[in-house]
Amino acid sequence: QVQPVESGGGLVQTGGSLRLSCAASGRTFSRYTMAWFRQAPGKEREFVAGIPWSGGNTRYADSVKGRFTISRDNAKNTVYLQMDSLKPEDTAVYYCAASAVFGSSQESDFGSWGQGTQVTVSS
Repeated sequence: QVQPVESGGGLVQTGGSLRLSCAASGRTFSRYTMAWFRQAPGKEREFVAGIPWSGGNTRYADSVKGRFTISRDNAKNTVYLQMDSLKPEDTAVYYCAASAVFGSSQESDFGSWGQGTQVTVSS
């Protein structure tokens, strides 16, 4: 099991950038698919981006393709989400999650979740 802890959220203007980090405890971090989800006020939580243990075959929601980049450093037990060209509709609480299912983007496959970090994009 790994326990994710997110950091890096904040307030940014439209068009700006933020980088979220997720540090995960546990010696088996490199075996897990890691992903970012987000939940905006009044909306369901949704998948944003995911990366399997190998680092390749990354997946993105259509709404963030070309703007967000997910990466991981297994030596540091950390996964990152670089967010560029931010829009007000990106405003949400962003969650980091871990799954034993290779390459999954299904929320139900993710058993370990962080507490979330708020990202607010002002117009």
